[in-house]
Amino acid sequence: MGGTLVSWFSTWSFPLAATGLLAGLRVTTHWAAADLLAGASPDLEVDPDVLYVDNGQLLTSAGAAAGLDLCLHLIRRDYGSAVAAHAARLSVMPLEREGGQAQFIVQPYPSTTSGSALEPLLETTDHTVERIGAQVGFASAFRDRFKRVTGVSPQSYRRTFRPEPALDFPDRLTRRAQKTKILPMTH
Repeated sequence: MGGTLVSWFSTWSFPLAATGLLAGLRVTTHWAAADLLAGASPDLEVDPDVLYVDNGQLLTSAGAAAGLDLCLHLIRRDYGSAVAAHAARLSVMPLEREGGQAQFIVQPYPSTTSGSALEPLLETTDHTVERIGAQVGFASAFRDRFKRVTGVSPQSYRRTFRPEPALDFPDRLTRRAQKTKILPMTH
């Protein structure tokens, strides 16, 4: 393949697998088609839980949005985190989403009447996760149950509503340059 880079989004991993180029590799596809791909191509290690897989020159991603995650990964890989962060901001998306495809698979919600109180508490209070769990009736296994149902931890969910203050692009470039000693540190 030389220096060629081949990446496929979602179920386009099927035709790529049919070429034999993916034989013996770990790959992903849309979660709804993962079992089908594994059955059609037993020589592949199909991982239905991740958003994308980078095998060097051959890359696969889950659904369409995961294709954007893969694009940002490639930008970061080839041009660095600062350029990728700028591209993510221009695309109005996070540089790296937490969790894999499991967060998007329809799961039954816990049967509780206090579940409706959960989201506002995580989104708007500074209460500890343990305190919120106790308030909604999941004191002992709240973290595990929340992650099993949503695919992300309570802390990750909370960060969605409380993003860290963002530096503008020039400030991020300057800090990166200072960390790599390209620019002197200023006091």
